[in-house]
Amino acid sequence: MGRIISIANQKGGVGKTTTAINLAASLAALEKKTLIIDGDPQANATSGIGIDTRQVKCTIYDCLIDGKNPEEAMLSCEIDSLFIIPSNIDLVGAEIEMLERPEREKILKEALSKITDNFDYILIDCSPSLGLLTVNALTASDSVIIPVQCEYFALEGLGKLLNTIKIIQGNLNRNLEIEGFLLTMYDSRLRLSNQVADEVNKHFQQMVFKTIIQRNIKLSEAPSFGQPAILYDADSRGTVNYLNLAKELIAKQDEKTKA
Repeated sequence: MGRIISIANQKGGVGKTTTAINLAASLAALEKKTLIIDGDPQANATSGIGIDTRQVKCTIYDCLIDGKNPEEAMLSCEIDSLFIIPSNIDLVGAEIEMLERPEREKILKEALSKITDNFDYILIDCSPSLGLLTVNALTASDSVIIPVQCEYFALEGLGKLLNTIKIIQGNLNRNLEIEGFLLTMYDSRLRLSNQVADEVNKHFQQMVFKTIIQRNIKLSEAPSFGQPAILYDADSRGTVNYLNLAKELIAKQDEKTKA
């Protein structure tokens, strides 16, 4: 059965979509069948993987609101074993349309139950808010990766997210785990980057991934070419970082399976 992982932080610009695209591409390159779900109306994961949002016929919106089978919305990507359920601007209205639904927090969970067994990993790129879409993602997930950028105000707002996770664990998904805090946009030359990294490690200790995502121009350029970094520049530092993260995640899962 596939592991469903949300990538969440209500702060924008922390590297959620970059992580969703590049971690998924790295897992697929390591021969894990992987699905990205673009849970953000901005649809950056969709365009960042090379799909024109204007051409998309069926999206995650149709699965949530019209009950379409996720398989109908699924598109293959340039990398074998990598698939995406795209998003577009329609998703903006989904939160309001879901409000009146019974079990509204579990709509995504219900939809994904039809396809979970077909994948090793399903990664959900959450929108930068703690609204109903993110609550649905966390309710459907086995765990959550929290990207934290190595910049000023990095820890601001994390308390709110952790509180939301606690509420979801108490009421909607008691098996939800924090997979780990992921340090992103790290620049070893900057004192601030090192201070933030120290602070996060001090606060969250074993819960912080050993892999750190360094600031890398190729990572920033790749989405404008509609490619994950591994296709855009296989030797770039960003590619290596995300491959290491994928290996760390797989090793973690293997350990849990043995235990």
